[in-house]
Amino acid sequence: MAGTNEQRAGLLSGFGAYGLWGLVPLFWPLLKPSGAIEILAHRMVWSLAVVGIALLALRRWAWIGELVRQPKKLGLIAVAAAVITVNWGLYIWSVNNGHVVEASLGYFINPLVTIAMGVLLLGERLRPVQWVAVGTGVAAVLVLAIGYGRPPWISLTLAFSFATYGLVKKKVNMGGLESLSAETAVLFVPALGYLLWLGVQGDATFVSAGAGHAALLAATGVVTAAPLVLFGAAAIRVPLSTLGLLQYLAPVFQFALGILYFHEAMPPERWAGFALVWLALTLLTWDAFRTARRTRTQAARLAASAQPPSERLPHQLPADGSSSPYAARGQ
Repeated sequence: MAGTNEQRAGLLSGFGAYGLWGLVPLFWPLLKPSGAIEILAHRMVWSLAVVGIALLALRRWAWIGELVRQPKKLGLIAVAAAVITVNWGLYIWSVNNGHVVEASLGYFINPLVTIAMGVLLLGERLRPVQWVAVGTGVAAVLVLAIGYGRPPWISLTLAFSFATYGLVKKKVNMGGLESLSAETAVLFVPALGYLLWLGVQGDATFVSAGAGHAALLAATGVVTAAPLVLFGAAAIRVPLSTLGLLQYLAPVFQFALGILYFHEAMPPERWAGFALVWLALTLLTWDAFRTARRTRTQAARLAASAQPPSERLPHQLPADGSSSPYAARGQ
């Protein structure tokens, strides 16, 4: 019963995390007249405040000393911070400038870009179905480029920046709360400096747009940290294959919002491009489940063959019920 409750809590946390990420396009327009860079700077500053409070409450500080003594890891954290800055800033700009659908495409094709980077940078080998999926994704980008009259640079930048961020995070190998704390700490000084400069220039909206607007800008810290906390809770309770499926909730919600709420145009060629992307993701998901099932079956067979005959379960014994593999031959 306890295991079932844990899994249920993990699923709810996963739905909550990806649901919030999927609905976040509703939040960024509320921050106008702030520009994308000002919103981004506030997100960095207030995120550090939120995760700092969380670390204080949980008393998780030991990792800071260890990180400071590892220059290579600090360098990777700085790279992760720079890449996620590009990703966050472009995403905020895209939502507030009528490109929600194109932004959602970036997160649809992100798994394909991640696979391609694994091949190009890590020398990984792809299974045939994965090659077909990547090829289908490339065809989708070409179709969308024709439809847009230009390459879908917003989608590609978001996909490549987030894939790079994931690659760096894998090498850093830190918990979600800790890594976000380190990344926002790196970003804090330039972000705060930019906000102070805006204030000196008289262009800051934090004070001039009223208390309600200031509260919304401060809430960017919660909007950033809350889904990450939920994701962390889900990651330790549900299988990675389940999380892999849940990740598609965010771009699905974003895509639906772009069409139904923001009323962005979807001519036939864009539908064709998105259909190809969804076909590629379907192939990837099917291949992942097939491979996982095959791996579990092989592991079970190896475990069974490694057991002494006397310890095997009845269904693992020879057909005549004997515990000896030679009994059927009279030996």
